Amino acid sequence: QVQLVESGGELVQAGGSLRLSCAASGRTFSMSAMGWFRQAPGKERDIVATINWSRGSTYYADSVKGRFTISRDNAKNTVYLQMNSLKPEDTAVYYCAASSRYLQRLDDSRGFGSWGQGTQVTVSS
Repeated sequence: QVQLVESGGELVQAGGSLRLSCAASGRTFSMSAMGWFRQAPGKERDIVATINWSRGSTYYADSVKGRFTISRDNAKNTVYLQMNSLKPEDTAVYYCAASSRYLQRLDDSRGFGSWGQGTQVTVSS
């Protein structure tokens, strides 16, 4: 089992930036990928960005391409999400997730079995 703890969520004005962090512990040697998902009020949880833990290849949802960047620090077992040019529609609870399975596609959200508690990001207009 992998334990995940997110941090960095807060209230920010539209056009601003935030960096989320997620520290993994436990069976981190088994991780194949990590990612960020988000859930806005009344909506389903959606994939935001994911990263292959060994190769560093990435996937981004169309809604965040060009604005968000996912990165990792393997030595610290930490994944980051740099969010720029934030919009009110980015408001959501952001969840960190880890996969310990082989993922044929990085946008296969079903492969992520470990989840953090979530961190609130609120973008005011």
